Amino acid sequence: MIAKRLPLVGLPADTYENSGFLFHSLGDKYVRALTDVSKVLPIMLPSLVGEGEIEALLDHVDGVLMTGAVSNVHPPHYGEEPSAAHEPYDHGRDATTLKLIRAVVDRGVPLFCICRGFQELNVVMGGTLETELQDVPGRLDHRGKTSDPDIRYAQVHDIAITKGGMLERILGKASTRVNSVHRQGIKTLGPGLSVEGVAPDGVIEAVSVKGAKSFAFGTQWHPEFKAANNPDSVKLFTAFGDAVRAHARARAEAYYGAVRSA
Repeated sequence: MIAKRLPLVGLPADTYENSGFLFHSLGDKYVRALTDVSKVLPIMLPSLVGEGEIEALLDHVDGVLMTGAVSNVHPPHYGEEPSAAHEPYDHGRDATTLKLIRAVVDRGVPLFCICRGFQELNVVMGGTLETELQDVPGRLDHRGKTSDPDIRYAQVHDIAITKGGMLERILGKASTRVNSVHRQGIKTLGPGLSVEGVAPDGVIEAVSVKGAKSFAFGTQWHPEFKAANNPDSVKLFTAFGDAVRAHARARAEAYYGAVRSA
């Protein structure tokens, strides 16, 4: 008999300094989406861990959720020079997440990337990022307009969903309406990614990893905000949770099979 347990999903921490001390932090809305909709157990993964430690961490989790953040990926990671327009940065997070995403994809661990995590995924897969989209001719202003959460995360523009893609299979429709709380976006798509959804101005809003062994998907918008109250978010986080549980079952079966044959 294989003992049942709640699968663990790791979320990488942001880092910030206060009074000379370094802190690791995690947004509550991501945790709530996982506990309330995906029905999994979230666990924070500290930044500044080494490559070997990442592999050890992945021995114990059945999924990874890459969160959004105030910071942006440091431009040298995708071949550009840093400038004030690209700031703020979180070098501690970069040091962990870019290696973490690669390891997760290679292992076939379920992966859900949101906002900064979406941009990190594109960088890891060989793509580049555009800074200050609102200054690019023909682009919408994708920034959040207020600090009031309900207004900031309100649905403000439609996206066209790629026919026959992963997002269409999950949501069951050809378009949907999403929130928009970002300054940067994908400039050139990573070769290892497929476009799953596009905003009216051409900004890529959703991607999946080509040939992924499991759920490997990202959104530029924030489906985690009050996820239990949004039908699209429920479908996305349920699909992720199902993939996490499938990964947990496969790991357990492999372990107990090895024990029985020993």
